Amino acid sequence: MFAGLASDGGSKVRMLLTCVDALPDGSSHDMTRSEEGISYAIDLGGTSFRVLKVELGAGSTIINRKVEHQPIPENLTKGTSDDLFNFIASALKNFIEREGGEVEERALGFTFSFPVRQTSISSGTLIRWTKEFSIEEAVGKDVAQCLNEALARNGLNMKVNVLVNNTVGTLALGHYYDDDTVAAVIIGAGTNACYIERNDAIIKSLGRVTNSERTVVNVEWGSFRPPQIELTPYDICFNNETWNYYDQGFEKMISGVYLGEIARLVFQKMAEESDIFGTAVDGLSTPFVLSTPNLAAIREDDSPDLREVGKILEEHLKLPDVPLKTRKLVARVSDIITRRAARLAAAAIVAILQKIGCDGTLCGSTQVRTMRGVRRRTVVAIEGGLFEGYSVFREYLNEALVEILGEEIAATVSLRVMEEGSGTGAALLAAAYSSARQKNSE
Repeated sequence: MFAGLASDGGSKVRMLLTCVDALPDGSSHDMTRSEEGISYAIDLGGTSFRVLKVELGAGSTIINRKVEHQPIPENLTKGTSDDLFNFIASALKNFIEREGGEVEERALGFTFSFPVRQTSISSGTLIRWTKEFSIEEAVGKDVAQCLNEALARNGLNMKVNVLVNNTVGTLALGHYYDDDTVAAVIIGAGTNACYIERNDAIIKSLGRVTNSERTVVNVEWGSFRPPQIELTPYDICFNNETWNYYDQGFEKMISGVYLGEIARLVFQKMAEESDIFGTAVDGLSTPFVLSTPNLAAIREDDSPDLREVGKILEEHLKLPDVPLKTRKLVARVSDIITRRAARLAAAAIVAILQKIGCDGTLCGSTQVRTMRGVRRRTVVAIEGGLFEGYSVFREYLNEALVEILGEEIAATVSLRVMEEGSGTGAALLAAAYSSARQKNSE
């Protein structure tokens, strides 16, 4: 993290600056005191996206929120940028019209959860795609401008006010509800984090003009390759047939896109070396046929005969009549993969707390974690289907936090789930920055 803050390209952990130097504060309404009315957000980060309408009342209180999920056809994830952004803009237009709104200029936040080099609060160029996307001609383009052009083609008199990724949107909503929120973490299809950093600690941007003493930093921890963690032959970094196989090593050990696939690769190897699954094992050779929700259901099956495990093996891997002894082994493998992922995520969260002095080590200057001075609350906003929907994963993560921090310090750290945080936070930021821009022009 220090290396990434010192220079661009200095670390696998990119530490991208976001241009967000103020966050909504729902208690004092310091930043958002004059925002009222409707703002919109688009939240793109995987094979579906969300369109949101957020209505703010007096004192910028959220009085209404509407969210609509829209799947993205697979051909658009590998087609052209015009086709992708036209599809998104058209969905927003239809959403506004269904909600009875007029196609008029409103604040618009754009949550774009891929690595971007931010050039302003409302613009940024795509560094590269991750997860399932591979539209090569979009790399290097300003993604906000791509969306603005698509909005205009669809007859929408709107432009992107704020460009953020999902972690920053989640942090914004977390800070709106609780100003002790210092970081945000996404653990879903992918994984990443952001946090609030002192400007004097960001060596690569010294001299940058800003209105604040702090800036939100997008960690981009998915591309980290921890030297202490030996990759196994089943980790997807070694499999050249998978998406972005050469990169995102940390993400591939933690996030929802990949955990089920790691399990499938283990089961395939088991089938090659034994007859544990019988002889008809062709179903194990299909990449990504076992989803992480399937993995979670296997791990959480507590029936005496592991009936759900057997059902999943038959329906998804075409493995009928798997004996109980093998089903127990399948559940054990699923547990190991889950536990490793959760513990790595916990260690990464603690790394951020250590960087900003919230873990009891005086920013890493001592290896002994001790409560010093006044007891301070630390809140980490968190969003993502893997964390929210997989109880065993949550338990292992919380257990690891206590193990690393110790009970006394862990008791001061709160992980607070932000439902639809990435999109709602983007809408709040759009309303605030749009209002600030209007004031500055008066």
